[in-house]
Amino acid sequence: MIERYSRPQMKKVWSDESKFDKWLQVEIAVCEAWAELGEIPRDAIPRIKKARCDLKRLDEILKETHHDMTAFLGSVAESLGEESRFIHLGLTSSDIIDTALSLQLVEAADILAQDIAELAPVLEERAREHKHTIMMGRTHGVHAEPTTFGLKLALWVEEMKRNAHRLAEAKRAIAVGKISGAVGTYATLSPELEKRACARLGLEAAPISSQIVQRDRHAQFVTTLAIIASSLEKFATEIRGLQRTEILELEEPFEPGQTGSSSMPHKRNPELCERICGLARLVRGNALTSLENIALWHERDISHSSTERIIFPDSCLVLDYVLSLFTYIMNGLQVYPEHMRENLEVTRGLVFSQRVLIALIEKGLSRQGAYEIVQRNSMKAWKERADFLSLLQADPEVGKHLSKSELDGIFDYQFFLRHVDAVFDRLGLG
Repeated sequence: MIERYSRPQMKKVWSDESKFDKWLQVEIAVCEAWAELGEIPRDAIPRIKKARCDLKRLDEILKETHHDMTAFLGSVAESLGEESRFIHLGLTSSDIIDTALSLQLVEAADILAQDIAELAPVLEERAREHKHTIMMGRTHGVHAEPTTFGLKLALWVEEMKRNAHRLAEAKRAIAVGKISGAVGTYATLSPELEKRACARLGLEAAPISSQIVQRDRHAQFVTTLAIIASSLEKFATEIRGLQRTEILELEEPFEPGQTGSSSMPHKRNPELCERICGLARLVRGNALTSLENIALWHERDISHSSTERIIFPDSCLVLDYVLSLFTYIMNGLQVYPEHMRENLEVTRGLVFSQRVLIALIEKGLSRQGAYEIVQRNSMKAWKERADFLSLLQADPEVGKHLSKSELDGIFDYQFFLRHVDAVFDRLGLG
């Protein structure tokens, strides 16, 4: 099911082939930097650039060494011959692993940015389509005052803009490499070597590092993914709530031949949105692990390594999937303006209570006195399922201050929509 919505590129980023290819890219970049500094022969570089890592052979060596870096280096050495002595010269494992990981994360961030870029115009188009589609606004799950479905979607548009900015910031934070040796002192290397090697890879050199790139950078990246996933859960939860049978203002796509239940043929469940909500929890859980990985012993321990083999690929793959899935949902979202209009009338005019309150205050009543009058009639409308306007017109205390025509003028839905265009213009959606 994931393949239906995910990009194959994201799966490729986190494949073993990609990981070890990036390890090799870093090793070669370091060799080139060494050659530029005159520490290894320049004529060795063409041969070194032909180095290869045979994954089958790597696995064979790994069974003996139980160390993936030495297994990798053994496989590469067999492809090179005598020039292999220049590979990994002066380096520690994390010089390669962390710098290559940054390359993977940058590549993953670019794919996620593209996902967001593809979702954005779909949200914008649906927002404009329903700019003036009036519906009930709800707070605490209870009818509040009218809004429009377009405004609801415009809110999502703006949130995804912030998420795009967050992702760009997280990408910048992680787009660093480190070639600084066993504890970050450059004892067997030099800052100039690091700068040259990282530049070849399109990365900045970390201003300072220990044996590793510091994990606050990685935590920023994963927590950013968790925020984006949480936004998508928020949107999906709204669709789920509005798809409830007694509301039925929205429905996620339901394809011909699709079934919602093995026992109840009538069921059309919001299972795609529920899937997004469930997967968002997974990414948030990974964010907690990334935060736990910040505190390591001294210049480095290995407690973060095992978890990172899970949280990075899983978070990136899941977010890629749910972004694409939500784009599909929004493209096919069924909107029922007639049901929205029907639901506006459910409380028989109670949504105008604040307008009546303000009108009475403007006539000279105290706020408390006006509130008591409006609340008394509101509660009667609730309990007796009566028309709110009729109750107000029959109330002598209201009649002392507001005429029938004034009350009629208050009960106008368009009043609530008078600034919709201004909001859309402010967001650049006009």
